[in-house]
Amino acid sequence: MTNPPALSFPRIDDFTIGQRATFTKTFTDEDVRRFVEITGDRNPLHVDDAFAGKSQFGRRVLHGMLSASIFSTMVGMLLPGTGAIYRAQTVRFLLPVYVGDTLTAHFVVRSIDRAKHRLEIDAWIENQSGERVIEGICEVGLLRQVSP
Repeated sequence: MTNPPALSFPRIDDFTIGQRATFTKTFTDEDVRRFVEITGDRNPLHVDDAFAGKSQFGRRVLHGMLSASIFSTMVGMLLPGTGAIYRAQTVRFLLPVYVGDTLTAHFVVRSIDRAKHRLEIDAWIENQSGERVIEGICEVGLLRQVSP
């Protein structure tokens, strides 16, 4: 019987200040439906066309945390990626996001704490028009390599 291949995690020395990553996703009605199933958040601003149409937004808006959830994709898959530990995230919602909007998350490494194996990252999300809709700061830790 052979041992499975060892998982390879990024190391703190793999990162540099100014390092960047992006991720793009278009949010659909199906995404909203699944988010509602998971969270139970049935606020009519998100699920009722008639109600939302009479609001200041004029139509349904995405749940803020659904929009911001692509930050999690960034941390776990791109920067830093596999083996990342989400430690903190500030989030400021700047503009509404609508069903059908295409959002692009941006990460830029702002500082590196090599002793604690942590990165501080400037994080923001833009819509398809290039407008910043969400911004914040992310702190992530990295798993330390363990010898077999």
